[in-house]
Parts: sequence; C-alpha cells; structure tokens
Amino acid sequence: MRDAHITLGHTDLDIRPIGLGCMGMSQFYGDADEQESIATVHAAIDAGVDHFDTSDVYGAAGAATGQSQKGFGHNEELLARALRGRRDRVVLATKFGGRLVPEGGMVFDGTPEYVAAACEASLRRLGVDHIDLYYQHRHDPSVPIEDTVGAMAELVKAGKVRAIGLSNVQPDILRRAAATAPISALQSEYSLWSREVEREVLPACRELGITFVPYSPLGRAALAGRFTADSSFDGDDFRATLPKFEADNFAHNLRLVEGLTAFADERGHAPGQVALAWLLAQPYDIAPIPGTKRAKYAVENAAATAVPLSADDIAFLAELFHPTHVRGEQYGTLTVRSR
Repeated sequence: MRDAHITLGHTDLDIRPIGLGCMGMSQFYGDADEQESIATVHAAIDAGVDHFDTSDVYGAAGAATGQSQKGFGHNEELLARALRGRRDRVVLATKFGGRLVPEGGMVFDGTPEYVAAACEASLRRLGVDHIDLYYQHRHDPSVPIEDTVGAMAELVKAGKVRAIGLSNVQPDILRRAAATAPISALQSEYSLWSREVEREVLPACRELGITFVPYSPLGRAALAGRFTADSSFDGDDFRATLPKFEADNFAHNLRLVEGLTAFADERGHAPGQVALAWLLAQPYDIAPIPGTKRAKYAVENAAATAVPLSADDIAFLAELFHPTHVRGEQYGTLTVRSR
C-alpha cells in the first residue's frame, strides 16, 4: 500500500503513484467516445490522479493495421480539451520520435532539429507553454543518444520542458543518456505478466535515480479480469498482434488471471487493483500509468494505492505469474525504422 506522493526522478515534481495513460482514447483498442474520454480525465483528476501521459503519435497510425486513424497529434489535442481549466492540477507528459513519411508509414527521428520541431508542435497542440515531462518515444539508432538528449536538455534550459524521459531503452543507452543530462523517468512495459525489465532495467533506474513508469501495468486489460476464453480482438485492436493474446497462449494465460481474480475476490478488491498494488510494492521508485477510456476504471485504478499486500501476498503473486508460467513474448514482429 502506497498512497503518498512521490518525487519524479531528478525534479521537484510530485505525483501520486498511479497516473493515467491516455493512448486508448485515440487508438489501438477499438473505438473511443471523445466526450466519455474527457469525462474519464475529469473523473481521474477528481479521484486524485495528477500524472497524465500521452504522445504526439497517438492517433496517427494503427499499430495493428498500419492505417491512418484519427490523425497525428489527436491524443494531445484531446487531452488539451480535457485539461482546459485544470492544467495547473496535473503533471503533463508527452513523447516525440515517431514521424510520418510521405511514402507511408512511420520512422523514428532523434535528430536535434526534429527534437526542437516536435516539441514546438506538441506545445501548440496541448495549448501549454511548457511540458512537464518530455520523453523520446523510441531511440533512433542512427543518432547518438547523446545528441538527442543534448537537444532535449536545451528545451529544459529554454523553459519549454521541465524534465526529460526515455522510453523502451536498455541500460547501456540509459546510462549514456544520464551521463549527458539528468534523466528523470524511463517508461517501459511492466506488469505481473510482463517482467523483462526486472533483470537489468529496474536496477539501472535505481542506480541512476530514475523513476520507472510502467505502461500496460494491467496487461492491456487482461489483468483487470475483463476477458474470458471467448474474448476476441478484431483487426483494429492492437492486442490481435500480440503473442500473449494468441489463442492457445491466451487461454493458458487466462488461467493465471483466474488465480489473480480469486485472490482479489477473497480480499474484496478488483483484480486490476491488486495487480497495480503488486507493482507499487516492488522495491523501486515506480509510478504506473494504467490506461483506460472509462471513468469508472480510472477511479478504480486510482484506489489501488490503498490496497494492502503482505510480503507473503507479494511472493504468491510473483510466483503465480512467474515468467516461466506466462506464455507469449511481449511483442510480435516490431520493427523500428530510423530515417
């Protein structure tokens, strides 16, 4: 159980332990209603959530289909509308790096020139004069991380960004980045059923004083107990591309989720709340950002900070979802193209 505010990395920004990931309000998990999404943001703020995460690319291209959906920057513009009159109550995080190209598709661009241009565009779409936490969404292997982070540090000096983050990088890149400028957050997938970061990434974050921000902390809603063996995912749903959601793997993994649900039911909590509480109980500086486009789930997730887990509970859940028990890799074929 952890309900107190935490300090975000190398900053004076204080956040509640559980934030809100806004990606699904624009794409990846089927249709979303804009008014309901805005109501979800408002409900989250009323429930004490003060850390909101988006990206310039959310809405630009369907990961499952590769087709254009609501447009580049859609999620930032949606969040700007939702936060109107509430901006001073939140820590606002967004990301850059993905760039649409005329020939179709997307590449990742970490050049200093693009860093500056992307930041200006995000400031405009968000309707703000500064971004609290600015991430590079994916490392561009054609550009030294020192050059990209150096350009991000210039944004901090200019007052356009308060803190720098990285997403989905390994410890060697993280250490090189941290030697260039203070890195306050690292965002990668982490949940009971996706624990690759435990081996090297989380220890590196602790070593460097970096807050770890897990995305998909509820296993893309699977750990919230939302699915059954009969659940299916159409071509517009990113989960249709993920190995953990392939038919045989999914049926096996749902049996593990049944164990989580039984555990939660015995204690009077929702399974997703227990999954989040397990993350908060880990010996690291962790601030999960569960995503949802429904107000009731945003409120439910925020209440996970009050879920108590004993040392035996934590060990039981870790063993239930031991990496050798979970079937399916994190992603299928995922190609990151640089310019």
